[in-house]
Amino acid sequence: MTVLMTALTGCNKTDKITDTTKNPAIKIGSDNYPPYNFLNEDGMPTGIDVDLATEAFGRMGYKIEIIPISWEQKKKLLENGEIDCIMGCFSMKGRLDDYQWAGPYMISRQVVAVNPGSDIYKLSDLKGKKLAVQSTTKPEEIFLHRTDERIPKLGNLISLENRELIYTFLGKGYVDALGAHEESIIQYMKDYNMELRILDEPLMTVGLGVAFAKDDTRGICQKLEQTLADMKEDGTAAKIIGKYLDDPEKYLEVDKIGEE
Repeated sequence: MTVLMTALTGCNKTDKITDTTKNPAIKIGSDNYPPYNFLNEDGMPTGIDVDLATEAFGRMGYKIEIIPISWEQKKKLLENGEIDCIMGCFSMKGRLDDYQWAGPYMISRQVVAVNPGSDIYKLSDLKGKKLAVQSTTKPEEIFLHRTDERIPKLGNLISLENRELIYTFLGKGYVDALGAHEESIIQYMKDYNMELRILDEPLMTVGLGVAFAKDDTRGICQKLEQTLADMKEDGTAAKIIGKYLDDPEKYLEVDKIGEE
């Protein structure tokens, strides 16, 4: 399958690399989020979600276009029809009524990470501390709304559009901790030789899904859900995830979580 990289320059303007194949294209909106979606050494999109989407949509008779988006604009771009779906380590929990979903196809832990010498060892230790998150993500929602009694009142919550800046803020001491998907934190430590300590107590375990617009009547979402289930059953999903993460089967234990 051919994965096409598209540069998104604005809400109504894109410069696309066209492909000569005859299969229709599905435009997938995602931001840079290793190990789920990132550029390889040749400048082409790769990662867990890219590989899963390439295989799944390929079985359905489509090629894919990965369109880099501002994560804050994801729902607007989907509703405007500029992308067909959102797939980028996207947590379903709390968003079931906002989209049509194919999934969950994987599970992921939302966690807090601190510098190795930090005196923060459990979530309650965050009381009065400063924490950085990527804006419009699940950790932001968790600390803003504090519906979980385990979540203390922070001294300051800093939401940043650029995901990588949360690590910069922690490294420079601007914040005391950061919140993100566990796999993303592990990947960042590998890529940048950065040592962090992840708290044992997770913020939340969530299911990851592919989001389509509520008014999308093409039936692609339903077909994709079945195809992803088939890939789990025949071992393809574990093989793909295993390229990027250790113990891939644990990320496929979607029956162990409840999406509400």
